[in-house]
Amino acid sequence: METLFLDGNSLTIDDVVRVASDPSIQVAINPTAIPAIEKSAAAVACFIATGQTAYGITTGFGAFKDRLISLTDVEKLQENILLSHAVGVGPGLEPAEVRAMMLIRANTLAKGHSGVRLSTLELLLALLNLNVLPVVPCKGSLGASGDLAPLAHMALPLIGKGMVDFQGKRLSTEEMFTLTGLRPIKLTAKEGLALTNGTSLMTALGTLAVREAENLYHTANVAAALTLEAQNGTQRAFDERIHLLRPQPWQLETAAEMRALLKCSQMTRPDTSTNVQDAYTLRCIPQVHGAVRNTIDYAQNVINVELNSVTDNPLLFIEDPANPAVLSGGNFHGEPLALALDFLSMALTVLGNISERRVAKLVDSANPSGTYPPFLAKNGGLNSGFMLLQYTAAALASDNKTLAHPASLDSIPSSGNVEDHVSMGANAALHCRGVLENVNTIVSIELMCAAQAMDFRLEADPLLKMGAGTSQAYALVRKVVPFFEHDDFYQPKLLELIELSRKGVFAELAGL
Repeated sequence: METLFLDGNSLTIDDVVRVASDPSIQVAINPTAIPAIEKSAAAVACFIATGQTAYGITTGFGAFKDRLISLTDVEKLQENILLSHAVGVGPGLEPAEVRAMMLIRANTLAKGHSGVRLSTLELLLALLNLNVLPVVPCKGSLGASGDLAPLAHMALPLIGKGMVDFQGKRLSTEEMFTLTGLRPIKLTAKEGLALTNGTSLMTALGTLAVREAENLYHTANVAAALTLEAQNGTQRAFDERIHLLRPQPWQLETAAEMRALLKCSQMTRPDTSTNVQDAYTLRCIPQVHGAVRNTIDYAQNVINVELNSVTDNPLLFIEDPANPAVLSGGNFHGEPLALALDFLSMALTVLGNISERRVAKLVDSANPSGTYPPFLAKNGGLNSGFMLLQYTAAALASDNKTLAHPASLDSIPSSGNVEDHVSMGANAALHCRGVLENVNTIVSIELMCAAQAMDFRLEADPLLKMGAGTSQAYALVRKVVPFFEHDDFYQPKLLELIELSRKGVFAELAGL
């Protein structure tokens, strides 16, 4: 059984994706991180014992930051923050998203600047290791002070409150503790605030998004190469000499990937053809797809930093154990993530736009190769063919243009205008999730249309050979989607292809 050890410094995107998708992977605190965790918890106890004023430890929260809390009520304060903040609404997060959020929060706390006891952290990981998943509504976070409402829902089971999903059933936390033999805890000073104050929802959704976006980029390259062959396009635009004169790194990589996918293809126009260039959706694949990949890379870099950052408030510093410092700041503010995820949504929307335009060309009556009929229908009129597949792609492309409006441009003050600028980063993450789903469908539609067009081309000349990568892509499509001789119920086959694309099998052909 695999175990991932957390130390607050070395969590990776790969780690998060693996733990999110595989409940058999166990997670534990690295022994090297334990001294710092225990020192920060001891520092909190010191503040309480000496009666020092510290935000969220001996004061209220937000607009109540100046309200001193009686030492007898310090523990109740931490319970109250979970109970009062767990007011999220909307559909629950997916299991992989909840697991990612729990893992990322635990890693942040393991860094030893948050004042959480080791036993509290170990209970959070015990739930994760048993795949006991808190029910976390997806809406309600402003992205500063972090993802308060979602994280409060995540933390409720620690104190025996809220609902969980366990062994295929939705249970009360009391029922779960009876089944697992675990016991709820009573929070001590600072712990409720540390559990709720941070960017863990945004980071979890962003981590899963960048990995899915990377997969989608490669899948879009495969779909575009298959479309190029179906359209009898030319490979001239992918010549390395062109891209060396504009050496944008991801543009160069995309052109190289297209050349590899089309290697040995007999289904593209030879350089001797007088038709020397294609429409932009084929000719500018390296420039457009490459720019999208560059944006994915930017978002990925932001996520990599965030995974091993401390994002709650206040923060404890134990340089001098006899005189620990507690500092209030704003690491909970989700602006870096909000901007990155908005940027990613815009880039993916562009990827969907160019794919939809290639779909439109594949069903157009004026196709360049002249070897397939309008709307890819053998008997047009009686059969509508793939006409409505393009409608679906167009609807999703239009939906993306709404979803990609930057959430980070908005800010609604809260907490009596104390929290007077917020990031809306959780909204940005949720929008990005929607754009990803739409674009995966659009690209899958392109794969389905390109394979249908390819069959018409091969019917006209069965001796033609596809490229090294495109031949494999065509075979994968045909595993789930047949050639349609006449109109049929297309949707079930499309859904199978969408799922195949989501699993990354097409992306693997591009060398992912």
